[in-house]
Amino acid sequence: MTCHNRRETTLQCLKGLFNQKITDNISLLVYLVDDGSVDGTAEAVCSLYPNVIVLRGSGSLFWNGGMRLAFLEALKKGYDYYLWLNDDTTLEPDAIAKLVKTYRSLEDKGYVDSIIVGSTRDPETGMLSYGGLVRKSWCYALGFRWIEPGDQPRQCVTMNGNCVLIPNGVARNLGNLDDSFTHGLGDYDYGLRASKMGYFVWVAPFYVGFCARNSIRGTWMDHELPFRQRLKKVKRPTGRVPKETMVFARRHGGVLWFLYWISLYRHLFIKPVDSEPKALDY
Repeated sequence: MTCHNRRETTLQCLKGLFNQKITDNISLLVYLVDDGSVDGTAEAVCSLYPNVIVLRGSGSLFWNGGMRLAFLEALKKGYDYYLWLNDDTTLEPDAIAKLVKTYRSLEDKGYVDSIIVGSTRDPETGMLSYGGLVRKSWCYALGFRWIEPGDQPRQCVTMNGNCVLIPNGVARNLGNLDDSFTHGLGDYDYGLRASKMGYFVWVAPFYVGFCARNSIRGTWMDHELPFRQRLKKVKRPTGRVPKETMVFARRHGGVLWFLYWISLYRHLFIKPVDSEPKALDY
């Protein structure tokens, strides 16, 4: 996990994590990167959850950098499973049990070392907010859409990093999140790299928790803002950094990667149809 200046949100996530209904043969150890919070997040976590390993960042790690640091420290121990969890995600009490059960059921069917993605719902709308992704069409290599969870595991090609179970076999061979990315894209890239290596990525049955979907308001895609302001925002780590999107497009876009890369910025000029983002068109 990684966090920055949202103490109550982080504590709520940890509460849901430690209230999991799991079997006696499963134990949890949490690695949390506090990336330069000044709201007392780290102190509150250490007080309420002294077994959580808190790692400190300078405030410049953002999501991908913070998750890389936490994952790096966990990888040194060689655990059976690694769980990525966003600190704004509230898990259902049976979430981890559901993820592990899904993994083991697929393993029994011959799908060894699969990545299992937990889907989340928006707490206000009840709609799918984050989870597994499939391609929109065979001819658009970097266009993705979310896939709804069903009553059986569903295969996907990559995922949002909000709630993801990664077995040790995958983590050992695929390694950490790529440091080419600062904030976004790292989770998409990890899933796509896993798929290219022959690993399967599956959406677990049903939902595992709640996580509000991010709005585009106030971002580089918000056409209520002046163009110059949006242009500045697109270059920030939380925007769509051209150098990083180029790496992603070249790696996963095939021969048409340059056209895909250019298309990533169309919303600088074309207003999105609504204020709620869809699965990103990378």
